[in-house]
Amino acid sequence: MTARGRRLRPRPPLRVWVWTAAALVVAAVAVSLWLTSDVAATSSTTAPPASVADEAPAGALTAAWSAPTDGDLRGRVVESGRVLVTDEHGVAMVDPATGEEAWHYRRSNARLCDATAVDGLVIVAFRTTGRCNELTGLTAATGERAWYRNVRFRTDVDLTSTEQVLLASSPTGIVTIDPTGDNTRWRVSPADGCRFVDAAAGSTGVAVLQRCGAGAPLQVLLYDGMAGDLTWTRELDTGTATARLTGADRLVGVVVGDTVTVLAPADGATLRTIELPSLPAGADARAEPLLQAGVEDVALLWARGTVVALDQATGATRWSGPALGLPAAVGSAPVGEVLVPEDGAFVRRSLADGAELERSTVTGELPTGGRATVVGPTVVLATPGEVRAFR
Repeated sequence: MTARGRRLRPRPPLRVWVWTAAALVVAAVAVSLWLTSDVAATSSTTAPPASVADEAPAGALTAAWSAPTDGDLRGRVVESGRVLVTDEHGVAMVDPATGEEAWHYRRSNARLCDATAVDGLVIVAFRTTGRCNELTGLTAATGERAWYRNVRFRTDVDLTSTEQVLLASSPTGIVTIDPTGDNTRWRVSPADGCRFVDAAAGSTGVAVLQRCGAGAPLQVLLYDGMAGDLTWTRELDTGTATARLTGADRLVGVVVGDTVTVLAPADGATLRTIELPSLPAGADARAEPLLQAGVEDVALLWARGTVVALDQATGATRWSGPALGLPAAVGSAPVGEVLVPEDGAFVRRSLADGAELERSTVTGELPTGGRATVVGPTVVLATPGEVRAFR
């Protein structure tokens, strides 16, 4: 058939070309939006729940693994049988025995502000703008996302937690959030002309230190953790010395200079003062580790190489001794024992009087200023900037 005799296909109408071009533009925009979206920037994995061996730490322990963390995880790092580690862009939960990652949640387009673990959740604050503007709750056992919400925290926000309370604190205010339900419980700002210098959540409530100008007394405030009611206010004449909380578990402890003032949770009365060794010349008091935890009816306080076991009713010392960090409760039920990190060993001691019950020697040096946790046969020691495990 000649060219003249071939039947030519009719050209598509103009509207078809317009629709095709529009579809290509929409597809290109969609791809571009996806590539720059939170979905594309998020790397998330999940895992089945962990099983923890029903064993105690052996008589001789060695370092099993270590991992750096982004900043100081001030609260507990073990939740649902796994260990929390952090980096610049997110969090991971690892096996306590091997350090192998079970699951992670990371955002390449965001910076991690802080993280904490409580009530079966890992809660992370991210910054994608000039503020820490996103808060996410992840199921600690599996890595699945439990909830998400927008917030407006400062970039220097600290997250701490205790059962049923997530505390976000900064010099300009604090806010408490229900960890499992993500709703704001209450918030409070400093009085006019004042600023918050420290805050901690514990079994006694939320303790806050407030300063109101040079030379003014330091104010210690205790709020009910659930309702936000102010339980009491106490003034301490501290001059301009650096003041920090040891914690708010069982008792409220305030370190000023070389003295710990122990306050009663009911009314803020001074139960006692404890003299600490002086800091080395040139040491920054704002950076020194101060650790406190409640075990049964005892407040365990660690500072400057010494652990003190205080009766929660009277503040009296049940026992004290040298330690490299905060002891760990042994077992989940009341058993009256703690595991103390000491020079060259983890020592199991009676909670009542500190008597040595058993000793697990450690090959190599233990770091100073760590918070110990027992996970089956493994001892986890979390220090500012690092987590180590021994088994």
